[in-house]
Amino acid sequence: MECYLVGGCVRDKLLGRPVKDRDWVVVGATIDEMRQQGYQQVGKDFPVFLHPNSKEEYALARTERKTAPGYTGFTFHAATDVTLEEDLRRRDLTINAMAETEAGEIIDPYHGQHDLDMRILRHVSPAFAEDPVRILRVARFAARYADLGFRLADETRQLMCDMVDSGEVDALVPERVWQETVRALAEPQADVFITVLRDCGALARLFPEIERLFGVPQPVEYHPEIDTGLHTIMVLQQACSLSTDPIVRFAALVHDLGKGTTPKAQWPKHIAHEERGVPLVKNLCGRLKVPKVFQELAVLVTRYHLHYHRAAELKASTLLKTLQSLDAFRRPDRFEQFLLACEADSRGRSGYENKDFNQPAIMRAALQAANDISVTPLVEQGLQGKALADKLQQLRIEAINQIENKT
Repeated sequence: MECYLVGGCVRDKLLGRPVKDRDWVVVGATIDEMRQQGYQQVGKDFPVFLHPNSKEEYALARTERKTAPGYTGFTFHAATDVTLEEDLRRRDLTINAMAETEAGEIIDPYHGQHDLDMRILRHVSPAFAEDPVRILRVARFAARYADLGFRLADETRQLMCDMVDSGEVDALVPERVWQETVRALAEPQADVFITVLRDCGALARLFPEIERLFGVPQPVEYHPEIDTGLHTIMVLQQACSLSTDPIVRFAALVHDLGKGTTPKAQWPKHIAHEERGVPLVKNLCGRLKVPKVFQELAVLVTRYHLHYHRAAELKASTLLKTLQSLDAFRRPDRFEQFLLACEADSRGRSGYENKDFNQPAIMRAALQAANDISVTPLVEQGLQGKALADKLQQLRIEAINQIENKT
């Protein structure tokens, strides 16, 4: 029985990055032997155990064989005759197919260290094409390590294109697509995830609403970058700079979906694209089973991002109604998320990346002014019901007007 550290912990250690999780592979052991030594079995599809003391995961060395379409269509073979090299060969990328002995020796049969040094994401073997989840994983790794200069190997990009063309990517279940997407949205350069998916054709299959934005023009006076798809990528880049929150980043990514349905005769204008975008966001979220908290902010940003941009021009009454529609009084934290996503939209344009905008200050001041109006004196005056609501609304509008006059 021999134990080796494998996968991400070896990769990140060699990159000089913090090691979060340590995974082990065990060669030459049986399930009964693992149990006898106090390991707790937790794997359902194949033998995975928790160490009796460290609780780290130990998996028996295994091989796998493709038996059906999709990422679940595999049978696994775990036995004492499976070698470490055979186990590593089934992994996705060479940089993830290295092992380390308990003495610290690196075992690297597929030249992962070379690819680390060359900053290349390369598949280990043709078996890569059997699992469509690997397209998403490669795109996510590209987003994670973009700041280090990593790029896809040409042959890996071509293999991913072939997988899309063969329909293998269509077998992905929504839950797994979202699982990889939300993890990618947390990476430093989440926009690279979208770019890699688009380069291999997977974006059109998995996120057709986003793919549709590329090639759609916008008015050059507001969008020097012109192309809506490029604008979307730039907005996501800015969202990554402004916030580490995947909820904010997702809202920024999908806020302009309505522009993809604008009739060509109306280009480059996009009249009412906000309202047209709302059902598209809801459909995307429903299809991928996106959690409610992501959908709620995405819908608000989609519907009200133009209100944000025109905050300085809005009447006090309209500004107040917008704050109420955003539920800003009861959910100030989500209101701040809204402001971040909208600011990313403002900055996600050529030449505007580092510009300061007044809209966040205007909307925060309006919310504060309205919040400062106490309902207690109105109740003490005997107001109630509609009369109370109308008076409170009137006083809040007046308070916002005073703020606007001062600015």
